[in-house]
Amino acid sequence: MSRPRALILRAPGINCERETFDAFERAGAQSEYLHVKRLVSRPAELERFAILAVPGGFAYGDDIAAGRVLAHELRQHAGDQILGFLERGGLVLGICNGFQVLVRLGLLPRTGGGPLRQEVTLTHNLSNHYECRWVTLKTVASRCTYLPPGLVLRVPAAHGEGYLACPDERFARLLTDEGYQTFVYVDERGAATTRYPHNPNGSPHGIAGLTDASGRVLGLMPHPDRAYLGHHMPEWRRDGLAPEGDGMLVFREMVRAAAGEA
Repeated sequence: MSRPRALILRAPGINCERETFDAFERAGAQSEYLHVKRLVSRPAELERFAILAVPGGFAYGDDIAAGRVLAHELRQHAGDQILGFLERGGLVLGICNGFQVLVRLGLLPRTGGGPLRQEVTLTHNLSNHYECRWVTLKTVASRCTYLPPGLVLRVPAAHGEGYLACPDERFARLLTDEGYQTFVYVDERGAATTRYPHNPNGSPHGIAGLTDASGRVLGLMPHPDRAYLGHHMPEWRRDGLAPEGDGMLVFREMVRAAAGEA
């Protein structure tokens, strides 16, 4: 398999870039850090990459709202280049704070195509406090080009603003009915849920992650980057050490797609 190049974005306050870098490397990509200041001053740098990853953390201290400052910086200085990157077949991943950035940038869910325009937002959890807990996710039938439905992953969630707020119920239903919803929080029966604590933020229809119309942009609130090694999994001493953690599936399938093997 050829090694597609993965751009791991760095910015003030991002703190999960090393895990994201290593997960993509182990999945078969050639990872490279790129600071946002370099990207916005030379957005043509994107042409060297097949994957753009926006890791988790607290970009710019989450001033104003989570991910808003970084999203504004990217839209103003590299928005056209990011859209061109997608048109050339590039893949984009946003994890937790990175998901918040992609939503505020207008890359997710981007149901209408066209210019970047924010359609939904991620706001305070219904519990009204920061949630840090393991959750169970399931992939559903969606537009995502490389994640089939029915995959079940145990990964940690760690966020204070993870509630997906839509303009109205009609729009929330559009996300589920037209394949923009990719990951859902599930309960002990494996059913999508809004119930706490299985759904740590209360997002409607159990939505935990979204894709866009092209299926090449993926964002999710929980952290596959904190569950990609076998010893990351909480039950490994009881159940035995697996070769990989559940979260590696996201990185491995994305790299396969970037390499043309999906």
